[in-house]
Amino acid sequence: MTYSIIIPVYNRPGEVRELLQSLASQTFKDFETLIIEDGSTIRCDNVVKEYEAQLNVRYFFKPNSGRSLTRNYGMERASGKYQVFFDSDCIIPEDYFEKVTNYLSETHADCYGGPDRAHASFTALQKAISYSMTSFLTTGGIRGRKNGLEKFVPRTFNMGFSSEVYQKVGGFKDMFGEDIDLSTRIRKAGYTVELFPDAHVYHKRRVNLKSFYRQVYVFGMARVELYQLHPDSLKPVHLLPAIFVIGLVFLLLSALICPWASLPIGVYALALFLESLVVNKSLPIACLSVIAGFIQLVGYGTGFITAFTRKVIFKQKIDVESELKKHYKKKA
Repeated sequence: MTYSIIIPVYNRPGEVRELLQSLASQTFKDFETLIIEDGSTIRCDNVVKEYEAQLNVRYFFKPNSGRSLTRNYGMERASGKYQVFFDSDCIIPEDYFEKVTNYLSETHADCYGGPDRAHASFTALQKAISYSMTSFLTTGGIRGRKNGLEKFVPRTFNMGFSSEVYQKVGGFKDMFGEDIDLSTRIRKAGYTVELFPDAHVYHKRRVNLKSFYRQVYVFGMARVELYQLHPDSLKPVHLLPAIFVIGLVFLLLSALICPWASLPIGVYALALFLESLVVNKSLPIACLSVIAGFIQLVGYGTGFITAFTRKVIFKQKIDVESELKKHYKKKA
C-alpha cells in the first residue's frame, strides 16, 4: 500500500461524502482511506458504507479528543508507506495522487505539502476567504509558494510524509499550530521537506466571517506557542499582521485629526480589491476579499499580540487545554 489517507471528522457527513467521491475518482488508486470520527453526534458511518465498493476505506469511531490526537489514532492504524492528511472539507482533484507519485519519484522527499485553491462550486465568501488565505498581499506567499517570504511549511489540509518519518519523529502534539510544529520537527530531524506546487486541493473552509476571525486569531496565538517551542521558527513575515494591527490603529486615530492619514488603508484595500478582481474575475468576490483580508490580518495580529504579551512579556500561563476545547476539539 503506497498511501494511507487519514481524515479526522466531527459532525460533517456531507463534507465526507464530497471528499470520498473525489477520492473514488482518483486516477492512481493504490491507497487506503481512514475516516476517524472524533466523537461526533452526527456520524458519517452510513456515508462511508456508500463507498466501500469503490474505495479501500475504513471507519473508526472514538471519543472526542481533537484533531491532533485523532490524526495520531489514524496513523497508529495505517499501513501505507506514506501517511497523507486532508481536512474533511477538502475536495481532491482526480490526478492528485498521480502527481504526488511522480513528484516523489523525482525528489524522493521524506515529507511534502501542497497548496489549496478554490473550486468553481464554492460560494463567493468561500472564494474570498480562499483568496485571503493564499494571496501574497495577505500571507507573504508562505502558504504554497516557492517564492514566499518564508521557507515552505506543509499544513494538514494537504500534507504527507513517510512511515519512517512517523516512526522517528512521532505524531502531532495536542497544541496550537500542531502541523507547523510537526513540520518543523521533521525538518530538524534531517528529513527533506518539499513543496509540490501542482499537487493542490480544493479547501472549502465552511466558515462565516465571525468564525474566520476566531480561526485566524487562534493562528496568531499558535505562532507564539511555536516560537516558545522553536525560537528559530519565528520569522519577520510572522510579525507583519501584528505590525498591521498597530499601524491600523495609529492611522485610524490619526485620521480623527487629519483625514488624509487614512489614505494608506484605502490604498491597501484597493490593492486587495484589484488583485482579487483579476484572480477571481468577480466583483462580489473582490469586495468580500477586502473584508476577508482585513479580518485575517486583524485576527491573526490581535491573537499574536495577545499571546505574546501574556506569555512572553508577562510570563503568564494560558490554559491551553481550555483554549483547545473552545477553538479546536469540536472542530475536527
